[in-house]
Amino acid sequence: MPVTAPPDGATRRPPRTPRPEPVELADSAWVARAVERGVERGDFWGAVRAAGGAPLVEPDPQGDGAYRVVTFLWRGTEATRAVLVMPNKIVDPRDMASNLMERVPGTDIWHWSVRMREDWRATYSLCVDEGDGPRVKDGAYWPWLRQQQRTDPLNSRTLNRRWGGDPVSYVELPQAPTGDDWRRRDGVARGTVSTHAVRSELLGNERQVHLYEPPGGGRDLPVLVLMDGEMWQPGLGIAALLDNLIADGGIPPLAAVLPESLSADQRWAELACNERFVRFLETELLPWAGERLSLTGDPARTVVAGQSLGGLTAAYAAVIAPGRFGRVLAQSGSFWWPDGPDLERSEWLTGRIAASEKLPVRFWLSAGEQEWVALPAMRRLRATLREKGYDDTVYREFNGGHDYLCWRTELADGLVGLLGDQSEGESEGATAAA
Repeated sequence: MPVTAPPDGATRRPPRTPRPEPVELADSAWVARAVERGVERGDFWGAVRAAGGAPLVEPDPQGDGAYRVVTFLWRGTEATRAVLVMPNKIVDPRDMASNLMERVPGTDIWHWSVRMREDWRATYSLCVDEGDGPRVKDGAYWPWLRQQQRTDPLNSRTLNRRWGGDPVSYVELPQAPTGDDWRRRDGVARGTVSTHAVRSELLGNERQVHLYEPPGGGRDLPVLVLMDGEMWQPGLGIAALLDNLIADGGIPPLAAVLPESLSADQRWAELACNERFVRFLETELLPWAGERLSLTGDPARTVVAGQSLGGLTAAYAAVIAPGRFGRVLAQSGSFWWPDGPDLERSEWLTGRIAASEKLPVRFWLSAGEQEWVALPAMRRLRATLREKGYDDTVYREFNGGHDYLCWRTELADGLVGLLGDQSEGESEGATAAA
């Protein structure tokens, strides 16, 4: 029997799924050499700066060229009690102590190393206890320590943090995709971005919406609707990416409509398969944008995109409004929603797709290999789409976590794949990946 409406009172948290396998810790040859030669006689931190800062990326001691040892560092003080390393999804919540740095005795060197495949990338924070928190054995210690997040002072590579605050550090190993397409390039024509307050009668609220117009404008423009606009435009500067992709011929000139999320709680309320929110996008937001720019009404040239809950909403929007949203770009989508004790009471949207007729919609999905909570549901959605005949679905897995560092390159690839001039063979090759 087709499922017709999302469940009421669904949980607002992901499943509490244990990490299936522990993080693979390693030893740093770099730190070991420093200890052997006597760190008190050498300028350890000067050598770190000369090496390009931290984290240190070292060859795999097992001799596997596909892996690297990544060593995170902290220069402690006499008061430092602990430093917790928090790379995105490279931590077991049941065993936080495994992510604690060790101190080289008698020095200010704190270090922690992990073995990762050379295409890994992640944002990370360092959580530092300078002796002013609860006792280490106190039950409140780990939650307190996780709140003591700091940007890595030895790493110049940072990304803006969601909802503001200090930027977050990141690491990219040699074979990881980079964010080069996001860098503003000289000589590339610039589109314009305007910011507006948009009132929704359906939702009973008002939000900021960022509107991107391509260089030179245009008529009957393809359109991208992208959730969490506050992160993508003020935060990451998607306008530079769109300018570059248009200049390179990867995508046609398009318009982008980026509604902001109002708060974490409101985001849960609006982006968990909320039909009123989709109707806001369809019947209020896009007509509003169409009064300012010449937008296509063709669903095959309209991409609805999002990450996490936004990815769930992107797919849901196409399922209930396929006449307006014909292209879905969902990254690390929360397709586990709502969390339940068994599949019959969770993964609601996948169940609806399985029970419904095939729609004229194309899906581009991606998820991180490190996302042990979300990944099984993503894979089940992929299988369901294939069973239903969505043969042009693209599904990819990247070596990363639930992370804007990864989503920004996946977003670029997805836009090219959905709107660019790709051959059928290229699409089939991407579909078979992962």
